[in-house]
Order: sequence, then C-alpha cells, then structure tokens
Amino acid sequence: MKQIIVTASLLIGLNTFAQDHYSGISTSNRVGILNANINPAELTNLSKKFEVNIYGLSFNVANNKIAFSDISSDADFETLIFQGSSPVNARIDAEINGPGLAIRWQKWGFAITTKAHAKFDMVDIDPTIGNAITSDNVLLNTTLLNNPNNQRLSGTSYGEIGLSAARTFFENDNHKFSAGVTLKILFPGSYSNFGLSNLNGTVTENASGAFLTTNSPATLNIAYSGNLADSFTNFEDYSQSIFGGMNGFAGDIGFNYQWKKGKDYKLNAGLSIRNIGSMTFKGDNNSSTNYVFSTQTAGPLDLSLFENVDNLSDVETILRDNGYITELPQDNDFKVKLPTVLSTYADFKIVPKLYLTAYLQQKVNEDSGNDQITVPNIFSLTPRVNLGFFEAYAPVSFNEISGTNVGLGFRLGGFYLGTSSLITALVSDSKQGDIYTGFRWAFL
Repeated sequence: MKQIIVTASLLIGLNTFAQDHYSGISTSNRVGILNANINPAELTNLSKKFEVNIYGLSFNVANNKIAFSDISSDADFETLIFQGSSPVNARIDAEINGPGLAIRWQKWGFAITTKAHAKFDMVDIDPTIGNAITSDNVLLNTTLLNNPNNQRLSGTSYGEIGLSAARTFFENDNHKFSAGVTLKILFPGSYSNFGLSNLNGTVTENASGAFLTTNSPATLNIAYSGNLADSFTNFEDYSQSIFGGMNGFAGDIGFNYQWKKGKDYKLNAGLSIRNIGSMTFKGDNNSSTNYVFSTQTAGPLDLSLFENVDNLSDVETILRDNGYITELPQDNDFKVKLPTVLSTYADFKIVPKLYLTAYLQQKVNEDSGNDQITVPNIFSLTPRVNLGFFEAYAPVSFNEISGTNVGLGFRLGGFYLGTSSLITALVSDSKQGDIYTGFRWAFL
C-alpha cells in the first residue's frame, strides 16, 4: 500500500499534466472531431466536408495539495500530498484520440472515432492514514478519525469506438438547430478500486509504529481486474491493457443552436449529456468484494504491514489472514459506470476574428461510488483569435479540485498544441498542469 500511495504522490508531484482535455481547441469555430467529442450535434457544423483525425494526445494531473512552488529536487512528495487536515483529492488522466473520420453531407454529419483512456484517482483520502503508512518518522501521538466519506484509490484503463450521427432539423438565413447522438462500444482493459467508507477510530503512533483502531465497523470494497490485479504502481500496465474485449456500451446525445450571420455565426451554443453507460469487467483474475472492516476482535492494525505492498490482492490477503475483514456476498464479474457529465457552452463572436467561449462541465454522479469512474466539475472562459489558418486562445478554467488556472494554446492548420494551466504554473501557485497536442486533416 505504501508503494501505491508513493507512486501516486510522485506522479502528482511531477505536475506535468490537468483535468480538462483539449481545453480551448475543443470549442473552436474551426469545427472538427474534437468539437463532436463535446457535442455530437456539432458534426453538422464541420468546417470542411471531410476530416481525418490522425492523432490526439492529452495528459492531465490535478490535485488539491501540491503546488508548483513545492516542487524541488529534494521534495518529499509523500509529506506534501498528505499535508494539512483536509482530505486528499487528486486525478491523473490520459486520453488518446486515435484514427477517426468525420463527414458532412447535406443536412447530415457522421463520424467514426477511436479513443483510449487511462486514469488513476485519489478520492477523499484522510491525510492521517496516508502519513501513517508512508512516513518513516515517529510522531508519538494519537489522532482521531471520523471520516464518513468513501476514501478511494482507483485505477482504470479502457478503449472505445464511437459511431456518431447528427442532423440539422431547421435552418434559415438567421438560425440553425441540430441534434446528434454517439454510440460508444467499450473495451474494458483493467480496473482496481480500494474504497473504505465510514471510518471512525484512532491512529496511534509510537516507537513501535503506527496502529489503527476502529471504534465501529467500516465498509471496505476491494476490486481488481486485468493487469491492475497484479500491480497498482506499474503504470505500463495501464497502457498495455487499454483495449480488452468488447463488453459495454455508452452514449452521448447533444443539441446545437446557431445564430447565423452570413457564413459565420454570432452565437454558437450547445448542450449535451455524455458517457451514459457502463462496462463489465470479466477475467480469470477478476474480483470485487465488499467487506466489513473492524479491529475490535483482532486488535489494532499495524499499518507497517502495507509498507511494501503494490497490489490490492496482497492488501486483501493481509487483512483477511489477520482477521480484520468479514466477507460479504460478491460477484466475480462487475460493472463500472462511465463518468456521465452534462456539458453546455456558448461561443460568442465579439468582433470579426475575436471570439469568447463559456463552457460548463457538471458531473451527474458522485465520485464516491466504488463502481464509478470519476470526473471533475469545470467552468471555463476562453478568449480566442481565429485568423483562419492560425488560431490562438487562452482558456481560464475553474476546476473543483485544483482551483483557478490559465493556459495557452494555438492551432496552425490541422496541428494544435495547448495547455489549460501554463500561465498560472509560471506566475502563481498552480496545483494543476497539462499538455495536449494533435493533428487532423480537413478537406473539401
């Protein structure tokens, strides 16, 4: 368990990545496949009749503890991530957009897309527990615990193929209304989850180590499938098992309105609900088990037992063999819900070549569910200058985990490169970082 937490701390501490994929470019009025990822109805607004997506890469990290000013060659990331008394929340997220094709034909738009996802999350982790497991220092104190939240360590990798269609239902010289849908065929790869809820007790640290005593039973979920069953900390396992067997479906539905002016628009607005669905993990090494966790019979739990553990199967074995958990009924095959979000945006044309986009992403489900892939709430404002072949923009985003961030990006023809946090990383104490890039080819 220590290796799991340390690896997460190091990755978060690198702070080279954020949590809003393709911020700025995905709401550009140079409409393409990235816009359709936000709202499938945008396929009727494709800037060209055909677009081929060559590649797109977005790497993100956000957390509520470690800032850029904390990073140094001798930084102790375990200490930094578990500083203070507030729960630790952190997200590491990678998205790869593979080959894709979009077509605009008369009042219709169609697309086929491919994506791969890899995520690692820390949700509402009590810093006392984290410090007790990772720290080699003897603090000689007793700390009370009363955390009703579900404390989660969760990792996920999966792939998807999207089939999209959109149609314009009304259009005249001034107004245009469109709707679209995307069906996603899901290929679950690997999954791991450690969820401990309603923990009430004490952590006592003395010369012998750190010991956890519960005052009342807590609920524990341990789940794993695929490569992440063997190791939580080897992040090559995420990339090697992204595409598993086809075993899930999800969908997006979106609506779009344009207040037109000639070949351009004064306002482009959209509303969509994305990632409605789930996927089922199956395999010989599958396991998802709920337990009652208590130290009342076996005595205080020595947290040093988890110091060299790097997978959840070993955590499960230690707790079971020492009498700390009682197993509840389980299913070997288990479903995991995708991060369903409500997205809405409005892109205003201020003057020729100058635009301003407001974007809101609101999650539908809470991150605390053991069968739930997480997603942050985000609001952003993006001023943008579009000169046709060249475009530049500066997204200002408000992330529920990392706070306010300001980024910068540009597009040169079909190539784009950007970040949603570069400026705040350089001039202030940002707790977020990211980078994305890609290339698509549009013609006719």
